[in-house]
This record gives sequence, structure tokens and C-alpha cells, in this order.
Amino acid sequence: MTCLFCRIVAGEIDSDIVYRDEISTAFRDINPQAPVHILVVPNDHIPSVASITPEQEQLAGHLLHVAGMLAEREGIATSGFRLVVNTGPDAGQSVDHLHVHLLGGRHLSWPPG
Repeated sequence: MTCLFCRIVAGEIDSDIVYRDEISTAFRDINPQAPVHILVVPNDHIPSVASITPEQEQLAGHLLHVAGMLAEREGIATSGFRLVVNTGPDAGQSVDHLHVHLLGGRHLSWPPG
């Protein structure tokens, strides 16, 4: 297995895992861009948003639900948070495994990038 996030999900690489269920795993980003920076990934390998099939639509919704639940748990749901899904190299996707960035804990400027 060569995918970094698949290896984290499988427990082959140490990570600060904050949530896990049968569908997804969430862990703290090793290079945080905000006080709260958590990645929510599907446990099964899906390269990107562009790869989601109609059969995986519920999985995509589950990732967003988990991100919202973690925002609440991290105490940033009321003050605000941002969810980011980069797709492809021009958008900054550096790991070819679908992941949702949960960012918060400070004022996030706009526009990003």
C-alpha cells in the first residue's frame, strides 16, 4: 500500500486520530494551517472528488457530517469554520486520496489562495 492516507487508516503510520468509524477516519494535519486543522478521509481509497461515483454520494455526505460533528467537538462550530476539498494539482491536492480539511480556531480570510 503506497497511499499515505490509506496507510494512516490502516494504522501503518502513526497519526493523531480524533475520530474513526466504519466509513471514515479523521486526524490532525501534520502541517496545520489553523489552530484546528483536521483531515476527514474515507477509509476506502477514493482519489478525489472527481472520482466519486453515484454509489458513493452518501459517503461524501458522511464526510461532511463528520466534519461538522468534529467542529462542534473542537469548539469552533459557533465561531465558524471552513471546509476545503482540493481536487487536482492546480488546486493544491498533494495526496491522491479524497480528504476534507476542517479549519478553524482563528479568523480565516477570504478569498483563499
